Amino acid sequence: MKKFLLLLLVGALIASSFVGCKKKEEAAEMWKPTKPIQIIVPWGAGGSTDQVTRVVAGELEEPLGQKIVVVNQPGASGSVGTKGCLDAPHDGYTWTAGAAADLGGYKVLGLLDTTWDDWALYLDVANVSVVSVHPDTPYQDFGELLEAFKAKPGMIPVATAGQLSAGHNAMEAIRKYTGIDYKHVTYDGGNPAVIATVAGETEVVPQLAVEEADMLAGGKLRALAVLADKPLELKDYGTIPAVTEWIPDFEPAPNYFGIWVPKDAPQEVLDTFGKLWDTTIKNSQKLADYAAERGAVFDPYWGAEAKEKAMPYLQIIAWNYHAAGKAVISPDSIGIPKP
Repeated sequence: MKKFLLLLLVGALIASSFVGCKKKEEAAEMWKPTKPIQIIVPWGAGGSTDQVTRVVAGELEEPLGQKIVVVNQPGASGSVGTKGCLDAPHDGYTWTAGAAADLGGYKVLGLLDTTWDDWALYLDVANVSVVSVHPDTPYQDFGELLEAFKAKPGMIPVATAGQLSAGHNAMEAIRKYTGIDYKHVTYDGGNPAVIATVAGETEVVPQLAVEEADMLAGGKLRALAVLADKPLELKDYGTIPAVTEWIPDFEPAPNYFGIWVPKDAPQEVLDTFGKLWDTTIKNSQKLADYAAERGAVFDPYWGAEAKEKAMPYLQIIAWNYHAAGKAVISPDSIGIPKP
């Protein structure tokens, strides 16, 4: 009996020691930054990337115990700010953000020599594009706008945040299915593109719902279609019909946004981000409320699963650009298969 009790005691001590070591190991894996962190938003202030990144940054400051500074650095369809992150030390103190498809498509268009293989992806929301017009235009539904594009090819001005932006991707998808042409007018972000249409500089803006929400609610824009297979219910505006009412074979895919960290950053940084995504971000009521109020989908992922979720939209836009003769390399040469 004494022998048995002794064995139990030894076993308990070993188990306790194992648990203690395990806790120390897990604690050691958590990265605690010792200075402020910078997130480079490679688009203008007020746009989709800027909006959601500031919400995410605010949620991460407390668990990381450091201030997170968001810096807007627009230019060349987001590639300037993204390069700024690539050129900074890969020590975990400089991140960037945006649409996963932009990051994956830079090399296809010759904008920046980088692919998803260079980055760890941490997704937060998926966005949808809405084709809207200035209220003074005659277009009352998407069908009327399509007819106008066909009647005046290359003449109707459309505002977007530039090449590879969500708005440009939306118009190129519409062009693919309908054969229309348009006058492309570019700005340094989704918000400037929306404001330009509100001001009457352009007639049409196909940027993201989160960027148009305030102007739609205020009657400054009229929404004609959401690039989805289901209508969009937008708070303080109402129902926006699905583009499939006019283009039945249109195949949409979720346009995921998030934060990117160079893949060769310290492993403890990448592991800590993964843990924060599984806890703080996935349980963020602020992020969920932001998405619900502005027409986005709250859907966090990270790691290999993030790339799997974001790949369908990247496939669509990369191969659309290739078909239009705008790609400098074939998408499949960098691991983007045909959809």
